[in-house]
Amino acid sequence: MAITGDDVTLDEIIPISYDFSVVEVSSPDELAVVGADTRVRVTFFEEKLELKLPFGSHTRLFLSKVNRAWSERAHAANSSGQKKEDERTRGDGVHESQERVKSEVRDDLIRNSQPILSNKSQMLGMPQFGLRDNLIKCELLKNEDAYTYIKNYSFFLGTYNVNGQNPKESLSPWLASTDTPPDFYLVGFQELDLSKEAFLFNDTPKEPEWMLAVYKGLHPDAKYALVKLVRLVGIMLLFYVKAEHAAHISEVEAETVGTGVMGRMGNKGAVAIRFQFHNSDICVVNSHLAAHTDEFERRNQDFKDICRRTQFSQDDPTLPALTIMKHNVVLWLGDLNYRISDLEVDHVKDLIAKKDFETLYNNDQLKRQMDEEVVFVGFTEGEIDFQPTYKYDTGSDHWDTSEKCRVPAWCDRILWRGKNIKQLHYQSHMTLKTSDHKPVSSLLEIGIKVVNEESYKRTFEEIVRHIDRLENDCIPSVSLSQIEFLFQDVKFMQHQAKTVTVYNDGQVPCQFEFIPKLDEPAYCKPWLTANPAKGFLAQGASVDIDLEVFVNRSTAPELNSGQQQLEDILVLHLERGKDYFISITGNYLPSCFGSSLSTLCLLREPIQDMPLETIRELSMKSNSEVSNPETDKPQEIPKEIWMMVDHLFRYAKKQEDLFQQPGLRSDFEEIRDCLDTGSLDTLPGSNHSVAEALLLFLDALPEPVIPFSFYPQCLDCCSDGIHCRQIISMLPQRHKNVFNYLTAFLQEMLKYSTHNRLDVNILAPIFAGLLLRSPTKQDLTEKRKVKEFFQHFLVQMPSDRDIHDKLPE
Repeated sequence: MAITGDDVTLDEIIPISYDFSVVEVSSPDELAVVGADTRVRVTFFEEKLELKLPFGSHTRLFLSKVNRAWSERAHAANSSGQKKEDERTRGDGVHESQERVKSEVRDDLIRNSQPILSNKSQMLGMPQFGLRDNLIKCELLKNEDAYTYIKNYSFFLGTYNVNGQNPKESLSPWLASTDTPPDFYLVGFQELDLSKEAFLFNDTPKEPEWMLAVYKGLHPDAKYALVKLVRLVGIMLLFYVKAEHAAHISEVEAETVGTGVMGRMGNKGAVAIRFQFHNSDICVVNSHLAAHTDEFERRNQDFKDICRRTQFSQDDPTLPALTIMKHNVVLWLGDLNYRISDLEVDHVKDLIAKKDFETLYNNDQLKRQMDEEVVFVGFTEGEIDFQPTYKYDTGSDHWDTSEKCRVPAWCDRILWRGKNIKQLHYQSHMTLKTSDHKPVSSLLEIGIKVVNEESYKRTFEEIVRHIDRLENDCIPSVSLSQIEFLFQDVKFMQHQAKTVTVYNDGQVPCQFEFIPKLDEPAYCKPWLTANPAKGFLAQGASVDIDLEVFVNRSTAPELNSGQQQLEDILVLHLERGKDYFISITGNYLPSCFGSSLSTLCLLREPIQDMPLETIRELSMKSNSEVSNPETDKPQEIPKEIWMMVDHLFRYAKKQEDLFQQPGLRSDFEEIRDCLDTGSLDTLPGSNHSVAEALLLFLDALPEPVIPFSFYPQCLDCCSDGIHCRQIISMLPQRHKNVFNYLTAFLQEMLKYSTHNRLDVNILAPIFAGLLLRSPTKQDLTEKRKVKEFFQHFLVQMPSDRDIHDKLPE
């Protein structure tokens, strides 16, 4: 970015003569250029020059001034009656046609070239050139109030759980319910598609159907452009904006987070879109949280996981990812699934009939959790003066008459976080009867920070002059609150975090970044992260950097086997300054999660009762496949698998939604500790938590139950059941034992499908992807072949009967 005259050179002067023209290659009204660079073609005499200019206010101002200069020159030429020699040589018809086209292009370009007051990142321009840019950025942010003012815009937020239905009626009563057309539409759906295909492959034909229904349902008195669509299985978010506002939107990013079983499956979770509008950054989240009345703790956990795992990359790659709460405005909508507690269904219906919504709301789980500041801290929800939106008989306004007779609840909610926000309405739309939910809408008036160009220019120039005075030969320096950190008793999939405070005690601002050590690919080991890993510190400012240790399925195997230890050194580098070193040490408690089947079969005691050296020796022995049958006497299957299967077989045969509904993280931690220490004879936690622990165990195996080397063969013969069974017969003995044991267990569970609602189409893809894993990323074709392979083993064959005898009674 050019700041002073020394930053630019003069290569050529182009005269703005009568033959001069500048035309945008693509119109800014087109959706494709929202936030993109502006391409212009400059023509003068016989020469042509195509330029790519950064999208933003400076480019628009530049084009406006160029066209104004040309208009003045053309007007002066016409007034004096002067014409160029080459114009006299042209035919009158051709000349008139060309002048008309020029005029139309110029008129259009002048209309499109009015100064666009864009956001702070665009105003600074790209690319970035290091410390000086960041100094200016920092000062501009600190002085933002000096060059921005607040202007109100209307945002329509809508949420609708459509229960897997196709659009059967117009959405206008919902989407076009406002008197005047809103400036923005943010429309969220849940349960767009409940099919197994959508759940497993994130593919659905219903996306375009509902997208079209939304487009047709938008307010008819305005023209809207689709800015972004994002979907995760059945959770979809659509972002429309009035066409005239499109050019002021930039930095559009979308992310998805699955919070279903194993924290990854997308039947529950969230989709989110973040964007810049003028000088305000906005994040919109559409979430579908865990179901069932008594699962409010799981819903709380889902909310926290979504906040923690949603990370948006920034246009400037030197900047850390943005989380949801780092935005000026956060809009959260969706089927949050919080229910009404402690009231019987008839009492609830009676209160609804009396419109006593206050009593109902006092028993609302979300209100209670927010009052206790467990979730949605800092968020606001408007007053609810409409009846609960769940659950109705589909196609009617009658409460659920099914056998379960669900208690009515306000599952569908809209909340916001930020300043200068006023809610104009919050309502349900009872006329829509497609689903067992009713859609909900909220119209918000949001004050957006808009740039005053003159004030911005004046502030910018003052900052540059200030930085010129600041810059000298001073070397940046910082002080660290601590340089040695010890993480004690780190466990599998359990976060530990410590904080180091970095204080700028030097005379100038500084830019810091953790850098890789010599010959290392990253600045830290894969089980460690620093957040933020880079940043900018003004003079006298400080930043807290979270150092987080988290051992997952990727890093656990080498820590379990003793090949790696929790040891690392972080190098904190200051631009134009020195490096600082931070020592990280700790001890990891070995776990059955992330240990190999062969090693676990050799362990006669819980893994944490074994000396570390013994575990290391057994790991090496299992890897070498050389063992002494007289002294080693391995078990047929790991006792940990037996304990989990035994628990599920005894207590969860009739558990509804087994392997589909996630458990609680706290339950998993207790189950993991029980398996690793042998502290309890019976596993703690809910059936769903034990089921999820089994899936996590299989997912964490360094070598899957069907070893990687067999993967190509399994795909090749996936349609031939006999050949598939022949491959299983060739597996290493312990792997074959585990495979047969698990398939026999699943066959038994299918016998209780009327209670647990399991079927082959549910179990096959869930377990196939864990037992038969690819050494590389799978495509959709491979996933379908893996599912087809495993389906053969969920149908009981005569040869399987002896396996069933090994299942616990």
